[in-house]
Amino acid sequence: MPTYIIIGTSGIGGTLARHLAATGNGLHLISRNAERLPALATELGASHAVADVMQEGALEAAIAAAGPSIDGLAYCVGSINLKPLGRVSDAEALADFQLNALGAFRAVKAALPALKGSVQPTASVLLFSTVAVRQGFTSHASIAMAKGAVEGLTRTLAAELAPKIRVNAIAPSLTRTPLAASLTASEQTANAIAALHPLQRLGEPEDVAGLAALLLSPQAGWITGQVIGVDGGRSSLRGRG
Repeated sequence: MPTYIIIGTSGIGGTLARHLAATGNGLHLISRNAERLPALATELGASHAVADVMQEGALEAAIAAAGPSIDGLAYCVGSINLKPLGRVSDAEALADFQLNALGAFRAVKAALPALKGSVQPTASVLLFSTVAVRQGFTSHASIAMAKGAVEGLTRTLAAELAPKIRVNAIAPSLTRTPLAASLTASEQTANAIAALHPLQRLGEPEDVAGLAALLLSPQAGWITGQVIGVDGGRSSLRGRG
């Protein structure tokens, strides 16, 4: 069975890991949470490595621990830094870029030899963007800029690494994860944001994990270079009125 590296195991990453484990895949989990990661790895029968993607060299070492051959990599790390442009410092913008875009770049670069060692017809890389890249939202300058770089990276690497490695991205709208807790904790706020979506609800991790697992799998063997919205229709449809 295929073996996948999942980087970031809270929210969507953790749900994806459970989905892949349930279908018999091998997993190597990477997270900075030294308290929760070992328990999750034990639950799923996975190997694991604790690493902070912002710490130089830590991510590369954690990926190397997966071994000489892997079949897919999912970089499920992200941030939600919502401030008007005038309140975003250079340090904050740089941190968002390093976490979201540079981290993805470094993860793929570090995993490249192992991905090339896959015995599958194609190995797969999955990155994460946001609906805010395609739709202009106020107070999203820093995160949209960083995730826009992720979309550019997705398409560039899909071209560069073909035909052996496929590269795709998912662009969710607001999803009920620990990362988004500040926006979803208030039901009034959550309901107001949900109403902006044609499907009239917020996303759940399971909404994203199913597509993520498919894109990593051999069943998506003719899909590459795509940024796919899982967003309740928000990126491309107008609601009533």
